Amino acid sequence: MKSDRIDFAHESERQYARLLDFYQIEWEYEPRSFDIEWDEQGEVIKQFTPDFYLPQFETYIEVTTMNQKLVTKKNKKVRRLRELYPDCKIKIFYQRDYLALLQKYGLDRDGDDR
Repeated sequence: MKSDRIDFAHESERQYARLLDFYQIEWEYEPRSFDIEWDEQGEVIKQFTPDFYLPQFETYIEVTTMNQKLVTKKNKKVRRLRELYPDCKIKIFYQRDYLALLQKYGLDRDGDDR
């Protein structure tokens, strides 16, 4: 998949996809939602959709550039996903990871090369 063909929810996701494209790593954007919470009647009331799936590594990636104090909710969803789907590999890509990539590869936050 190519990053210029996707309407990403956040620019950090586009940057991450561009990096995957550069290294020719196959990826899928939000290919699956996981049920993570149900009501008393068994109806799904909460789902979690990781940002990327890397088929070569059989791993989902969740990109978050929120302030680290605000990622508690996302961490809780990932923990729940791991509890319910123990064979599912998922990694969170935090703001510090994102900023380190921008610096390492000379990218700015708007997606343009410096």
